[in-house]
Amino acid sequence: MNIVFHGGNACSFSAGFSALVGPGHSITLLPDVLATAQEQAAYAAADVIIGVGFNASLPQPANLKLFHVPGAGYDAVDLASLPPATIVCNCFGHEQAIAEYVMSAILARHVPLQQADHDLRQGRWTYWAGAANRTHDEMSGKTIGLLGYGHIGKAIARRAKAFGMQVHVANRSPVAQDAQDAQNAQVDRAFTLDQLDTFYPDIDYLVTSLPLTAETKGLVNQTAFALMKPQAVVINVGRGPIIDEQALFDALTRRTIAGAVIDTWYHYPTADNAPTQPSSLPFHTLDQVTMTPHMSGWTHGTIRRRQQTIARNVLDLADGKPCTNVVRAGV
Repeated sequence: MNIVFHGGNACSFSAGFSALVGPGHSITLLPDVLATAQEQAAYAAADVIIGVGFNASLPQPANLKLFHVPGAGYDAVDLASLPPATIVCNCFGHEQAIAEYVMSAILARHVPLQQADHDLRQGRWTYWAGAANRTHDEMSGKTIGLLGYGHIGKAIARRAKAFGMQVHVANRSPVAQDAQDAQNAQVDRAFTLDQLDTFYPDIDYLVTSLPLTAETKGLVNQTAFALMKPQAVVINVGRGPIIDEQALFDALTRRTIAGAVIDTWYHYPTADNAPTQPSSLPFHTLDQVTMTPHMSGWTHGTIRRRQQTIARNVLDLADGKPCTNVVRAGV
């Protein structure tokens, strides 16, 4: 089959891919912008496209059998513009890395290693044991609120439980609390999205990992922040617009919440505007915000696991077997 990796993100998964699918397939790497007739023709001739987005402005691959997103989110794929027979799949494999990111963000607020190191190098014993005014905090006993309980939410819950945290979950579909179920045994309280008014008030950390849909856009809004504790910290590893941009900025500047760790944003670099600030609002001026460039799931392990998923689907497609992680079945 003719396999095309389209764009810089997708091409990150191309190294060693030929060894995973074996001989008999051609692999072509194409840039984000298909500037030449040759690039456009290669795209149009693809049997398989690995890419983060698709729309009607791209060359139409009439014989496309599989469009594979090299990640979980497929909101940039216009499904209606793809040929009806095209199978659309996504992949995960990032939940381990994102869970480590979230735990790291929380640990950093409770175990002040960098500050202690900085002070001691200057002779200041800021957190020295033996005096009540030199203590630091613990994660144990804190409540983490997981807005979304898919692959990422479950991976975070397991790690949060290992640190002695309470785990509250709000999800689009109900989550059964079952001590006999290894996954659901991690959940202390479960809510649906129409119960958020009772979900927000008790949590110390809000972690958003929902996909971006019409239902979830702006879900965490001014009303949500008004319900949260003053010491609550928001961690966004889902999609930026799930949290209302202005409402988040206002809550931080007014200090109605304690802080935020933001990994997914509202503006991203393009060929025309790189480098760029990730928001139209000056989050970079706020001292209680930790900003990272959509890096939480981007590890060697994530790339390897996603490569394996994509390669397995290509091979299953070639053998006439069902694909996994099907977003849309071809007709």
